[in-house]
This record gives sequence, structure tokens and C-alpha cells, in this order.
Amino acid sequence: MRLDPRRKNRLSPRSRNLKVTGAAACVAAAALLLTACGQSSDSATSAATEAAKVLPQKTTASPSATADLTEAQQERKRVLDATEVTFDDAATTAVGEVAGGKLVGLDLEGVDDDRDESPSPTGTGSPSPTDAASPTGSPTGSPTGSPTGSPTATGSPTASPGAEGPVWVAEVAEKDGTVHTVRINAVDGKVIDARVDEDQDDQDKQQTARWLSEATQTPEQAAKVATEKKKGTVTSVSLDDNDGNGVIWSVDVVGSDWKKTTFDVDAKNDTIVREETDND
Repeated sequence: MRLDPRRKNRLSPRSRNLKVTGAAACVAAAALLLTACGQSSDSATSAATEAAKVLPQKTTASPSATADLTEAQQERKRVLDATEVTFDDAATTAVGEVAGGKLVGLDLEGVDDDRDESPSPTGTGSPSPTDAASPTGSPTGSPTGSPTGSPTATGSPTASPGAEGPVWVAEVAEKDGTVHTVRINAVDGKVIDARVDEDQDDQDKQQTARWLSEATQTPEQAAKVATEKKKGTVTSVSLDDNDGNGVIWSVDVVGSDWKKTTFDVDAKNDTIVREETDND
């Protein structure tokens, strides 16, 4: 039996060349693909960077610290933030301007001028916004709203803060009831103006002198009683009648919430007879 000789498993030179060429082509294609992917990734990163430069960052605005305050509360905050002289210091300065005088009213402008009426019943009527510190309830050297702070036609000083900043307006009475109006810079404590209130008549003077003789407690003592009841800043103190039942010190205190509370303090025994909070 004749057998065919076994074929040798061998490629011809031409087939071997084609195989090498094909492998080289695959390697080249793979290299191009990797290069293209790298370029695409770099391009995407670059594009994102450029977009970030053009588009502004999104920010969230924080709410204003005074956003929830009423207009009156914002005004109190503005005035008190600018005030450096305390009630006690202003009272001492005012009394020092009048020999033998006693304080019957002291008011920080812009804080308590918006009061409608004193919560305490008075025999002569509640003080108006322009005469909150007057013991008689009549406009005695009270603020007129003039921005220049110049004297009025009657010679009484106006009480507008104007360019001089916040101002304490005090009323200091002599023994006979003659009232002097003293205006004090609430930033540096200097006296701006001091003069006799020319709007008084003899009846006003007699009433003031009588109230002072009945008040055995000082305005500083009344202010202390009020701030012990409510922590805050004293912005006004005035001597007033308690509907024929003696005299009171009406004290305004502004708390950390910028709300104002008015305390009527008995001027003989330092007890609080009434209090009222202004929520505006």
C-alpha cells in the first residue's frame, strides 16, 4: 500500500510577509485610536474649564440682618448703633449746665419721637411726639424737625439730629420750675446748646416745681427699676402726672429685639404702675 508523503506545515515567504504587514497595521490602528481618545478627553476637560470661566458661580445671598425688623425698629437700631453716650452720662452733663437744676426729661432723638401717646393717664394730657420729655405736656423747647438744629423763632433750639449725629435732648428745671433745654451730642458728649425754654408761662413753672417737690426718687433710680424689669437701653425718661395720684417717671427701654417698652414708675416708691411694649 502506497502512502502519500506528509505535508509540511510551513508558510510560504509571501504568506509570511502578508501576516506581518497585517499585524503592523493593527498595531498602528490601535495607536491612532488611543491617541484620538486621549485628545478627546483633553478637549472635554479644556471645554469644561473654559465654560467655568464664562459662567458665573451660583451664589446664595444671605438674608439681611434687618430684614425682619419694622421700620421703627430699624430706625431705633440705626440711632442706638451710632450712640456712644449713655443716659446716665447725658443726664449728668445736662444737670451740670443749670446751677441747682434737676432733670425733668431726657430723650434720645430718633428713638422715641415716634411714640403716639404715653401709656400713663395724665391730668394734663399725654405728651405729643414733639414734647415727649416735657413735664407739662406742652411743647417746651421740643424738637421741630429742623435739619440744621438752629434756634426756632422763639429762641428754643430745634432737636433734629441733622449732620451732628444722634442727640440727647434734656429738660432741666430750676427750683422755681423754670425749664432749660440742653442738647447734647450723643457721640462725643459735648453740649450743643443750652438755653431757657421761653414757651413756659407761670402756670407751667408752678406745675413743674410742684411735680419736682413730689418726686422723691430720681430719674436715674426709675431707669434702674425699668432696666431690672427689662434688659435694654434707656432712651427716654420724663416726669409726669399720674392722673392726680402723684407723679411718675415714664421710662422707655429698647431691648435687644429693638422693641420699645414704656414703664411708668412711681416717683415716690420706685414701683412700676404700668408697662406697655410697642411692637412696631
